[in-house]
Amino acid sequence: MQDLNDMLYFAEVVERGGFAAAGRALGIPKSRLSRRVSDLEAHLGVRLLQRTTRKLSLTEVGEAYLRHCQAIRESAQAAADAVAQVQTEPRGTVRVSCPVTLAQTVLAELMPAFLAQHPLVRVEMQVTNRAVNVVEEGIDVALRVRPSLEDSASMVVKRLDQARQVLVASPDLLIRQGTPTKLEDLAKLDSIAMSAPDGRASWNLIGPGGAHQVVHYTPRYVADDLLTLKFAAVAGTGICWLPDYMCHEEMRDRRLVRVLPDWAPQPAIVHAVFASRRGLSPAVRRFLDYLGETMPGRNSLDSRSGLQGVGGAGI
Repeated sequence: MQDLNDMLYFAEVVERGGFAAAGRALGIPKSRLSRRVSDLEAHLGVRLLQRTTRKLSLTEVGEAYLRHCQAIRESAQAAADAVAQVQTEPRGTVRVSCPVTLAQTVLAELMPAFLAQHPLVRVEMQVTNRAVNVVEEGIDVALRVRPSLEDSASMVVKRLDQARQVLVASPDLLIRQGTPTKLEDLAKLDSIAMSAPDGRASWNLIGPGGAHQVVHYTPRYVADDLLTLKFAAVAGTGICWLPDYMCHEEMRDRRLVRVLPDWAPQPAIVHAVFASRRGLSPAVRRFLDYLGETMPGRNSLDSRSGLQGVGGAGI
């Protein structure tokens, strides 16, 4: 049977650009490493590397073989990490970045229980809407809420939840200005928004059967903080789109009611990004697992407020 160590050696030689560098990293003499790779080529009956006095380059079959070697190495590391996770109590510091609204609502409720379960773990959380650079800033896990995962394509991504927005208004506002039954009726109601360049704003909405409609409006109150807008909505200042997780209690208590439930913006994805699965500490792994188990979307809000799913929006 083929020696799987030779596959590891081959991957290290390629990734480190030569036998000398790979030998130093692995603690193996350069000559021995070169012989092992040559034996691997002989066993396979193909040339994987083109050797010159100046550099190494992969052959076409070598490129394909490298991908399999890397996959096997990743799987082996994942298996070892799984055992270590069971055997090792999580400890140490987990550095997290989190959008403001997600931190103020969902994470604010979840973190005390996580810390209570893992007394040897510290969490340092940066609460910011800025897109942090995970590698350069030394962040273990960056939580994000985005319409797509494209801007996280270079990182490892763990989906946690789906973010939905709901259009809500206070009962007093609807008594004063009327309850809308179609999109055109929204113009009759005062509204509030996070931003309004030149005083105007718009909603890009998806409706029944996948229908798409853009609604332009002039908000009466603009504030770039969702919690501030929620207080204004409860007070009857205007209708407002809010992340569903922010207002399920207000809807349950009838301080806010949902308006035009068949229409909503495109859902966003709540996800965690991190640099690599390799070398994750038990504390970071447990933190990711905990979020996957406890994010509100795991238990639909249907039973509490008539909402579908949980997440964040506008972050």
